[in-house]
Amino acid sequence: MSNSYNAQKTLDVNGKRYEIYALDALRDRYDVDRLPYSLKILLENLLRKEDGKNVTTEQIEALCNWDPKSGPTDQISFMPARVVLQDFTGVPAVVDLAAMRDAMKNLGGDPELINPLEPADLVIDHSVMVDHYGTANALDLNSKIEFKRNEERYKFLRWGQKAFSNFRVVPPGTGIVHQVNLEYLSKAVFTKETSEGTFAYPDTLVGTDSHTTMVNGLGVLGWGVGGIEAEAAMLGQPITMLIPEVIGFEIRGSLREGATATDLVLTVTEMLRKKGVVGKFVEFFGDGLDNLPLADRATIGNMAPEYGATCGIFPIDAETVEYLRSSGREEETIELVEAYAREQGMWRETGARHADYSDVVTLDLSEVVPSIAGPKRPQDRIALTDAKRSFLNYLEEELTARGTMPNADEARFEGEGGDTAPGNQFWHEAGAVNVELDGEQQMLKHGDVVIAAITSCTNTSNPAVLVAAGLVAQKAHERGLTTKPWVKTSFAPGSQVVPAYLGKAGLMKPLEDLGFDVVGFGCTTCIGNSGPLPETISEAIREGDLMVSGVLSGNRNFEGRIHPDVQANYLASPPLVVAYALAGTVTRDLSTEPLGTDPNGEPVYLKDVWPSQKEIADIIEKHINSDMYREQYANVFEGSEAWRKLPAPEGEIYEWPDSTYVRNPPYFEGMGLEPSEISEIRQARCLVKVGDSITTDHISPAGAIKADSPAGQYLQDLGVMPQDFNSYGSRRGNHEVMMRGTFANVRLKNELAPGTQGSWTTYFPNGEQTSIYDAAMRYKQEGTPLVVLAGKEYGTGSSRDWAAKGTALLGVRMVIAESYERIHRSNLVGFGVVPLQFNEGDSAESLSLTGEETFSIGSLEAEPTMVTVRAVTPDGEVKSFEAKVRVDTPTEWDYFRNGGILHYVLRELANRSQAAA
Repeated sequence: MSNSYNAQKTLDVNGKRYEIYALDALRDRYDVDRLPYSLKILLENLLRKEDGKNVTTEQIEALCNWDPKSGPTDQISFMPARVVLQDFTGVPAVVDLAAMRDAMKNLGGDPELINPLEPADLVIDHSVMVDHYGTANALDLNSKIEFKRNEERYKFLRWGQKAFSNFRVVPPGTGIVHQVNLEYLSKAVFTKETSEGTFAYPDTLVGTDSHTTMVNGLGVLGWGVGGIEAEAAMLGQPITMLIPEVIGFEIRGSLREGATATDLVLTVTEMLRKKGVVGKFVEFFGDGLDNLPLADRATIGNMAPEYGATCGIFPIDAETVEYLRSSGREEETIELVEAYAREQGMWRETGARHADYSDVVTLDLSEVVPSIAGPKRPQDRIALTDAKRSFLNYLEEELTARGTMPNADEARFEGEGGDTAPGNQFWHEAGAVNVELDGEQQMLKHGDVVIAAITSCTNTSNPAVLVAAGLVAQKAHERGLTTKPWVKTSFAPGSQVVPAYLGKAGLMKPLEDLGFDVVGFGCTTCIGNSGPLPETISEAIREGDLMVSGVLSGNRNFEGRIHPDVQANYLASPPLVVAYALAGTVTRDLSTEPLGTDPNGEPVYLKDVWPSQKEIADIIEKHINSDMYREQYANVFEGSEAWRKLPAPEGEIYEWPDSTYVRNPPYFEGMGLEPSEISEIRQARCLVKVGDSITTDHISPAGAIKADSPAGQYLQDLGVMPQDFNSYGSRRGNHEVMMRGTFANVRLKNELAPGTQGSWTTYFPNGEQTSIYDAAMRYKQEGTPLVVLAGKEYGTGSSRDWAAKGTALLGVRMVIAESYERIHRSNLVGFGVVPLQFNEGDSAESLSLTGEETFSIGSLEAEPTMVTVRAVTPDGEVKSFEAKVRVDTPTEWDYFRNGGILHYVLRELANRSQAAA
């Protein structure tokens, strides 16, 4: 490593010496103090990693001279301290590493060179499903089913745990990856023993889940990437990026009574989506941070993907140190964090001058009101007072579109202010269905809550909202209220610390009394692992074509994500989840209408059971302590007896079994030591044409596998019964399943197959409507390349590498969209698919592109920034237009030229291995 600025120095912390790369070394020539906290972390990273190749003095100077108003211009390299994976995205990453070892052997290199060079932790948290709920043994039953369903995957991960160095696995049943990361894995300041001494530097990371940003609340810089980029980072490759714009978000004041951290994050998400922060850093500052506990900061950081930012980071301050102490970190670590942050000018003081920012947004916390978000996007915040009206308006729009709206004159009443809304008669005319539940007849209607889930890392990391949920349950139970019988209730904490403190405070029992028993320690409803609804409920929904609802304390509610039968899904705080379970419908205004009636016939309102901030704070102070965290994380890598008993294959090369879960992917077949020239794309056919806000949930296989889908047919042909399909997420290690499930979301509306939803397209040579997979395979046999046409914000949502892998395996060579979310654009490049972007003002619609055309572009060999796309209609008309090539950096061109990141890394290592030999 170079040290052009003589930045290495020694930091003494209570007699222990640490080697650091000090920003002081630059202060004599640059105004480093004006830089935002997040850019100081990147600057330290450049100083420490300077090598003259990946990191140069020019990069360091460019960051020191950062102009907040110029937009992203200069490329830099970022080398995170570690990588974090969850099992849905982590299994395919380990599959790829295993396949790279095979390929390395075939190329004549040393397979053992394929190893994480930086620490990598995989937390198994996405595999538990809510099959059982509302009973004391739900956790045990769900855990047993989880192991039975995922035994093949878990054996494979056990092999990886042994075969790869620098790689740890946190077994299932421990918690959600982001909460484990926040509470245990993260150090805030990282240390590494070397021959020169102990080096200290900022704890940085990338993770294979969008919500990696939760740890931004701890002052740790990191964000979600696709598995492809994460693997490259593990293998020592830099994350190349343009120096980002940094939006400052000023926090003032404090939250009012009745407002929660969830209400705050929904407000922040709404504000920043409107602002437009895609691809930018968001950094929180201001004296209002004095009133924002670290758990609230983590809640805000968690939802950075929902507001579109690369990260949503908070600086290190006294609250950071207090959280490290209260969550059981070693005192030596805590002392280092404070000393290091102060030394590097990374410590926040109340009243201090704020950094230079590209722009500033301001929020007074006192303006935050109780809210929910939905019915299908997390940024669509609705004040609780408007929730009922919002749903009824949405319902009216949907029923009108379906042609099932009842007679408007008969089904409306006049509300306050002369406004009209559907009346009671509406529900019966629109298809209410009688169902028998617990021996009694019930009427299931539009708007009824069939899923109420306290779930997701966003909120179960936050003691305040969980204690609030427990208190609402306690007060409601004392008043004799019960949850409605059609509501599927569940509680999936992000960490085992949660039931420990709720139990100690006497709040687990009232939650359980209302059906909120712990169903698992992992990510459940928020990712579609909500499990089946009772068959009587599902039948009633289908019979009445009912638009029922889900209410969950999660961070995602995209179409088709939560449950295929539940169309309207709302994000809400845990106490509001409990309240909606009691009310049983979103057609009740919880701000003015009762949750229910007590045994005396008296109405019980939300205000009657809502706790004060003091009640919540008193319980937290009395019942949560550092010993709880130390006890729960003492043996975090050991796992349960079931995990320890799993047999693990041996050897440096994985012996691929005949498995429907894990298969050797075809990515490296026929690969040589040198890349071939980039081929032209000629007469490509359109496979999928979609509009705005297409998420990775629409593209990447997720959720349930339908028996009549291509993936379902494939599994049945191999003897797998539908009841044993498990989910797409659990089968991400099998490319045959995943490519068949790409673009198979039940809510996908492919404009090439009008009138359909799901995995349908038109095969243009003969106009036949068929599945997207079958059409793609026919095109592939003919040697026809494919293209996807899309609108704005293509690829929003989770950092799913399979959204790119599946796209590539189907034969798609290019995507043409109006704009991209950061992660998916990067993933497309990382798997050899070129992202093209329409010029400003252009779109498929404005250019009259129907998708029936053939599309051609010239050579990309010269790495152009713009290309001419030539679209030829079936009758021979030529429509030519310019498009921007969104391969954004020289390093990305290296990856693209090689066919993807993995191919580039593999060739680099193979050539190095042969040279050494």
